[in-house]
Amino acid sequence: MSLLDGILKNIGGAPDDVANLAEKVGIDPAMAEKAIATLGQTHQMEGDTVELASAKTGLDTGVLNQIVEQIGGEGSLASFASMLDRDGDGNPIDDVMDMAKGLFGKK
Repeated sequence: MSLLDGILKNIGGAPDDVANLAEKVGIDPAMAEKAIATLGQTHQMEGDTVELASAKTGLDTGVLNQIVEQIGGEGSLASFASMLDRDGDGNPIDDVMDMAKGLFGKK
């Protein structure tokens, strides 16, 4: 189980894991993980969270809005950002990528 799966299980109404979320919105689970991390990061930035995440991931804003809705709305994004940003640098993407490398035995 990934860290994101654990977080999703603790958010009421959210899908049980990233794979289920990805299936619901029609994207690959790896892209769903990237989208969630990017949404958490862009939530802390000036501007529209979804539009900023779309520019960073290349995903359509409609898909990203579905993800936000599935994980419990914009309020849940702050939780994702704080839980995923292990090194406290304000960028959870590098931490998520490190976690993914650890899952596959790469360092």
